[in-house]
Amino acid sequence: MRDHPISYFWSGDAIRSRSVSGVVLSGRVDIPELPARLVADWQRETSLRIGLEPGDVEQLPLARARTRWPDYKHCVQAATDWTCSNGLQDVLASSDIALMACRGAKYHHDGAQYGGMAFCNLFLSEDRGLDVHFPATGHRIPLSKGTVMVFDTCQTHAVIARHSSGFNVADFPVELDCTQVFLTWELPIENPSVAQTLGISFDIERELL
Repeated sequence: MRDHPISYFWSGDAIRSRSVSGVVLSGRVDIPELPARLVADWQRETSLRIGLEPGDVEQLPLARARTRWPDYKHCVQAATDWTCSNGLQDVLASSDIALMACRGAKYHHDGAQYGGMAFCNLFLSEDRGLDVHFPATGHRIPLSKGTVMVFDTCQTHAVIARHSSGFNVADFPVELDCTQVFLTWELPIENPSVAQTLGISFDIERELL
């Protein structure tokens, strides 16, 4: 049992412990075509302002995107309907949301900063031949427009080339369009529906001693 990972996170003014879930929910939803001017804006942002490099995951300005994105609410609704159908009730409505871009992603977990959260990601870009890979669980999810997933932030993951067994910078040459843009929600791990769906156990450090 000591080999099982534990996450420690702030809950109000206290630190709690919890298990790390191996559950990864994934599916695909229908979302409207993105406006060409919005996609062009994202391309300028990632190439000129951010200078997105292979393995980078960076935030894009969501407020500006919404002014050029009349179907934004339909994308959010599609993700909301999907999460509700998977037992997460209406948790997205009260969760923080951000717009992100990646050019692949190196293997990492987000437990240090987001140990009290799960992620829900809705991918907006067309299929670029990339997968999200969770090496500890074996999940490998092809990314295309409308791919949606929920997973524990403490679970190690990466975005890798579909033909590859792991992350490799050489799979992301400058001339190849490998950028994926996605919406991400931070779902409170203590929300009962999130904890139940992911099978989270709390205050477990004493049980594992």
